[in-house]
Amino acid sequence: MSDAPNTLGEFPAATVAEWRALVEKTLKGAPFESLQRTTLEGLPIAPLYDGETAAPSFAPRPHDAERPWDVRSIIAHPDPVRANAELLADLEGGAASALIIIDPTGKHGVAVGSAEELARVLDGVMLEFAPAALDAGLLGPKAADWLAAAAKSSPTALLSFHLDPLSRFTRDGVSPGPIESHVVSAATVGARLIATFPKASLFLASGRVVHEAGGGEAGELAFALAAALTYAKALVRAGLSMQDAFAAIHLGLAADTDYFATLAKHRAARLLWTRLVTACGVDVPARIEARSSHRMLAAQDPWTNMLRLSSAAFGAAVGGADAVVLGAFTDPLGLPTEFARRQTRNAQLVLMEEAHLGRVSDPAAGSGYVEALTDEMARAAWAQFQAIEAQGGLIAALASGHVAAQVGAVVAAREAAGTPKIVGVTAFPPTQDAPVEVQHPAPRATDAPSARLPGPDGHCPPLRPIRLAEPHEAAQ
Repeated sequence: MSDAPNTLGEFPAATVAEWRALVEKTLKGAPFESLQRTTLEGLPIAPLYDGETAAPSFAPRPHDAERPWDVRSIIAHPDPVRANAELLADLEGGAASALIIIDPTGKHGVAVGSAEELARVLDGVMLEFAPAALDAGLLGPKAADWLAAAAKSSPTALLSFHLDPLSRFTRDGVSPGPIESHVVSAATVGARLIATFPKASLFLASGRVVHEAGGGEAGELAFALAAALTYAKALVRAGLSMQDAFAAIHLGLAADTDYFATLAKHRAARLLWTRLVTACGVDVPARIEARSSHRMLAAQDPWTNMLRLSSAAFGAAVGGADAVVLGAFTDPLGLPTEFARRQTRNAQLVLMEEAHLGRVSDPAAGSGYVEALTDEMARAAWAQFQAIEAQGGLIAALASGHVAAQVGAVVAAREAAGTPKIVGVTAFPPTQDAPVEVQHPAPRATDAPSARLPGPDGHCPPLRPIRLAEPHEAAQ
């Protein structure tokens, strides 16, 4: 991490001093330092920053003026046939790839339990041109084989198997069989599949479970980094080189309505990744999938979610995410209609093609505030990552309650801060109802193989997802 001090850039020191004097004049005797703020994790936010002329100490996302980032749609309708129709419509409407959420019960995703059913979802999709990513929880290794069957062993297929047993274990607080065995199983399957699909990514080392449970940015980054190291070690044990192991791992982060925090977090992730892979003796660029935060969405006056999602997409894009997965503004109420899905796609397409956010590589570079926040997040996250490793790694830190305690501290700090300003809920609530249309399809369960592995179940304090507006909506 860069220890270079901030510089004044093109502005002379006298000008900065004059700005400070003007601010102090408006404070009517209060000290300038009274404007100092901190994040919920205690990271300082100053009222005024100098410019930064030093180059960032990480490699930004590779620049691509034609397609700056991957617009990735969410496919979660329980009916595979309807899911396929939505997938094709999204691709025709401007999406570049799809994230298929698999849930054999049909309650929280597509009811897929076999290779044939996943092939039905992907019918008509050319996987050599339209990447497919999975979210299958502890069924990940089996779902990976189903996706491999759909790709018909094409070595140019663009697949993201997104194996991530640790996120599901952390959210649920339990695994059917030892969680260590689930990690080993995923790595074994991944090592076998990468030989056939050299362009595929195997693991998603995501910190979103920390964010959705109410945690802070540094905690989310630390979790993602610790997960990446856990998965890399498992892949090396499965026969891959350290270089190939890290190359097969993507980072997963949440994109929030606070776009400054979002873009700084994504920049910090690249800095942290560089430090981690360098420490492991390899040189692999970071690849990041950003998913919009669900905890930021409101069920009351859901139209305001369009603003939140646009801010999240802006922060992720400017922060350098390689793929952005944006939810729908109706998500707290039900599955999106075609109108809501179109709004989700268009929010990103407008930012990309009309606001031209992708025309500049790392456009936030040089901002004193962003550079300072990036560095502070990275330092705090690295310290938390080291604390996790000192516990014996992420699995041990989860089982001991260390990670849950870190998240709990942030949740407590948020509650102590008082009622938050949530547009449409605690601030500017609607004066009349403005209902939105959603889908409420009946769950369509299907038979699926069990995710259970031999041995005793794994346990940890669960990190249950929250929605920040929910308790305030209930009080209305």
